[in-house]
Amino acid sequence: MGNRKTSRMAMDAVMVALCAVLGYLSPDLGFVKISLESLPILVAALLLGPADAMAVGAMGTFLCQFLRYGITATTVLWMLPYVVMGLVVGRYALQREFQLNRKQILFITIAAEILVSLMNTGVLYVDSRIYGYFSVIYVFGMLAVRIPLCAVKAAAFGALLPGIVGSLRRGLHLWSKEDVNELQ
Repeated sequence: MGNRKTSRMAMDAVMVALCAVLGYLSPDLGFVKISLESLPILVAALLLGPADAMAVGAMGTFLCQFLRYGITATTVLWMLPYVVMGLVVGRYALQREFQLNRKQILFITIAAEILVSLMNTGVLYVDSRIYGYFSVIYVFGMLAVRIPLCAVKAAAFGALLPGIVGSLRRGLHLWSKEDVNELQ
């Protein structure tokens, strides 16, 4: 069990770093950010469950926020959607004992990405009110661009994730039946 715990911690650390880097390097077009930071959170959720995925989401997005914007009054709010994503997807995977087919992965990925986009819109509203740049068009009107973009990104992630997760699971020898029962 000690080896497995060390492997999980190492995987979490790699996913946190990847989340921070992908978030930091994501193109920001002003009205929409093409964010890739959710991919490692999804991988952690599908491989390791909700606790690990929430930790990856919290630490990875904190590092990204810190590197891009420093610490602000809304830093924690910007982290929250990715923590919730880790919880939702990780719980979904855990309930299915980490045995998800392509359709299930695609479904939960699209649902989670849409949830993050909607939550980010709420955070954008709060942030814009606090810092004085609120505009109905900027905050809510751009949903017409953000939601389709998020659906395309989610479909791409959903197509890639079964191969990524399957390869990592085989390579890392994750989760025996006893381990899954212990987590539930």
